[in-house]
Amino acid sequence: MDATDLDHRTRTRSGCIPPELVSRLLERCHADVVERQAGRGEWFCALAWARLLGEQDRQAAAWEVLAPYLATGWWTAVVAAAELLEGWGRVDEAIEITRVRMEAGHPMALESYTRLLARHGRAEEAFTLLRPHIGELSLAEALVDVAASAGRHEEAAALLAPRAEHECSDFSWCCRGLSRDMTTGLLATLLERQGRVEEAIALLHTDRTSTIDHREQLLARHGRLDELRAAAAADDSRYAVQRLAGLLEERGDVEGAIAAYRQADGAAVHASAWELAQLLARHGRGDEAIEVLRVRTEAQTDVRTGDDWILHALSDLYLDQGRPHDGLVHLDALATAYGDAEGWESYRLRLRLIAARDGVDEAIARARSHPEGTTSYAAQHVAELLTGAGRTEEAVVVLEQHAPANSHDLAACLIDLGRVEEALAVLSRRTSRRAGPVDGRWRDASPF
Repeated sequence: MDATDLDHRTRTRSGCIPPELVSRLLERCHADVVERQAGRGEWFCALAWARLLGEQDRQAAAWEVLAPYLATGWWTAVVAAAELLEGWGRVDEAIEITRVRMEAGHPMALESYTRLLARHGRAEEAFTLLRPHIGELSLAEALVDVAASAGRHEEAAALLAPRAEHECSDFSWCCRGLSRDMTTGLLATLLERQGRVEEAIALLHTDRTSTIDHREQLLARHGRLDELRAAAAADDSRYAVQRLAGLLEERGDVEGAIAAYRQADGAAVHASAWELAQLLARHGRGDEAIEVLRVRTEAQTDVRTGDDWILHALSDLYLDQGRPHDGLVHLDALATAYGDAEGWESYRLRLRLIAARDGVDEAIARARSHPEGTTSYAAQHVAELLTGAGRTEEAVVVLEQHAPANSHDLAACLIDLGRVEEALAVLSRRTSRRAGPVDGRWRDASPF
């Protein structure tokens, strides 16, 4: 077993059994397959199987499952093992395996180690370890959290205060992520935890955009409705409106929440339209939700250039409200307004609506008539229609024509049909691996 290989496969979900399919195997009573694959280098199987064994009070057996993965030194396995040990009440062992990686120099281990210490009565020690690393964002955030347990709020604030004056260059990495605005947010968190809410709000009362949502969250947490209303009226970002509406809904004032969204203006209006529609739908007002999004799509010169996610939401609402015909009429009108060929990403929104109105076969025929209807990405959506209609065998035939591109969908269908060995064969096809460190010890950045 090799750490670099494990890391590549789990991060890219290639050449392995992904977690959603491990769950599918267990749900379909194929626990024996999960157990067997756990011993063959399938990390997600190993993790699921170890958790199941732990739940059955078979901790020794669970540890044997994880041991080969831990032996590679792979950080993902260390984190998972530490979480299991902590959950089993074996805290000292969890601390020890994390400490070993920290002392070996793993860049993510210090945060995990110190947070673990703080959760189990060793916050002072954790604070001392984090103190020299105040200049790194994730560790500064950990220090602020640990300060609460250690009772060292003032010292944490003193460490952060000089950084609140730092002027960042144009490059976001000039201060390793701990910019002046991020520091201000952490200082406000310290003040709030000491009960000094007025000071925290005053500190966040700034024009710096990256502290705006922090301030609005703080106001919402403390029920400061009047201040939230003022912020929503003066600010064209989405945050004040969103927090105000959320607080009003929590308090049962649905009409007030709706009014807050309807009053949104400027840059917030597009996001607020979606949030308002979701609010209306949650309260059984689906037709009103449709109207909100319909008006928004018609107001755009070309929804597909930036707000086509609104079309996705609108199509779902038409379907949920049993109005597939109206949805199709609306999409037809938009396509006519665009005046050019409709790409697959927009066209596919029609398929479920067509299936609901005219049947699955008609939807599939329409999909295949599209210029992109024979592509691998179109096959995925055709297969969804077929599986939704209980025609999984046909979905397999469609997906097999593009197996490398749709391997996870194909494997899911095969598992549902009980053809587990075929599913495993599909998933075992590995993609080429990028060159990386020989031992893979510090592969913690995304490969994409």
